[in-house]
Amino acid sequence: MKDLLGLFLVLAILVVIPTADYVFAAGDEPGEYIDRRVLIWNLFFKMMVVAFTVGAVVSGTIIWICWRFRESHPNATPTEYEKAGIEAGPA
Repeated sequence: MKDLLGLFLVLAILVVIPTADYVFAAGDEPGEYIDRRVLIWNLFFKMMVVAFTVGAVVSGTIIWICWRFRESHPNATPTEYEKAGIEAGPA
């Protein structure tokens, strides 16, 4: 639970800090404007990098779990639940 909370905290920081920076980015002098297209593209790019990274980690984890706990794995042993089902026979 702490890991999940930490992940959401990091993601919130990645969004809140740049947003606060953009809010206060307007210059004091007249004529200093923010190019919103550049800021939006920058934020989109950052969020896409985060999304692809998270997606790669999740996909890799799923592939590792499927490979590690496959039925033909040499070290695979039936769980207690599976052993009880084998001993009881088919229903």
